[in-house]
Amino acid sequence: MTEAKTLDVRGLSCPEPAMLTREALLSLGKGKLIVLSDSATSCHNIERTGKLAGWKAEIITEGGSTYRITLTK
Repeated sequence: MTEAKTLDVRGLSCPEPAMLTREALLSLGKGKLIVLSDSATSCHNIERTGKLAGWKAEIITEGGSTYRITLTK
């Protein structure tokens, strides 16, 4: 299995995190992308972006203010 790619979008404002996630998903095609976010709004937008592109999303809250969104296909 190939290694997961990690995308850190902490500190960025919407819609940039979702746009960067979409670009990363398109470049990967399939596999696993881990996105780190520090915004609940960005977290939900990233999840929606992944699901619309056919990826499965799993969200874990780390340390109270960091969200780890794992997208797999």
